[in-house]
Amino acid sequence: MARDLESAWQALRPDDPQLGRDLLRRWREPHRRYHTDRHLQYTLKIIDRYEDLADDADAVRMAAWLHDAVYDPRAGDNEERSAALTDDPEVRRLVLLTKSHDAAPGDRNGALLCDADLAILAADPAEYRSYAQRVREEYAFVPDDAFRAGRGQVLQGLLAKAELYKIVPEREEWNRRARKNLREELRTVTGAP
Repeated sequence: MARDLESAWQALRPDDPQLGRDLLRRWREPHRRYHTDRHLQYTLKIIDRYEDLADDADAVRMAAWLHDAVYDPRAGDNEERSAALTDDPEVRRLVLLTKSHDAAPGDRNGALLCDADLAILAADPAEYRSYAQRVREEYAFVPDDAFRAGRGQVLQGLLAKAELYKIVPEREEWNRRARKNLREELRTVTGAP
C-alpha cells in the first residue's frame, strides 16, 4: 500500500488491514487509467479537508474507498457491485449516490462525497486535460466516433446540472471552473467552435 493510503486505511479501519489491501489491489487493476488509487487519494484529501461538513465523515471516507472499488468500463453496474462490498446501509447508500451525484438537500454526507468525487472537474485546465485523457485511455476499446458521442452526452449531462457542488465552501468558484473545463472538453470532443 502507498504509505499515505495505508495510514488513511489504518486510521479508518485498524481492525481490518486485509480489506484495505484488497480494496487497494482493486484500485490498482491494470485496466484503470483514471479510476486508480490516485483518484482515491484525491477524493479522500477533499473529504479530510471538509470532514466537519459531514454528519458522519467516517461513513463518507468508507464510501470513498468503496465507490469505485469495482470498476469495469464495459459494465453499467459498477456502483451497484461496489456497494455490494459493504453491509453498512449508509455506506451502501453513499456509494450508490455516486452514480447520479444528486445528493438531496440536507444530505451532508452525500453532498461531501459527491463534491469530493467530482472535484477533479474544477481542477486547473492542465490537470483537467490530463484527467480527460486518462478517461479516454480507460475507454480505449471504444471507437473514436462512439466515444465522442458518449462522452459528449456525459459532459452535457454534467453541464445541465444546476450546480455540480453542493457543500464545499468554494462551491461557486468550483462550479465556475468546472463548467469552463467541461465546456472546453465538450468543444474538443464534438469539434464545435
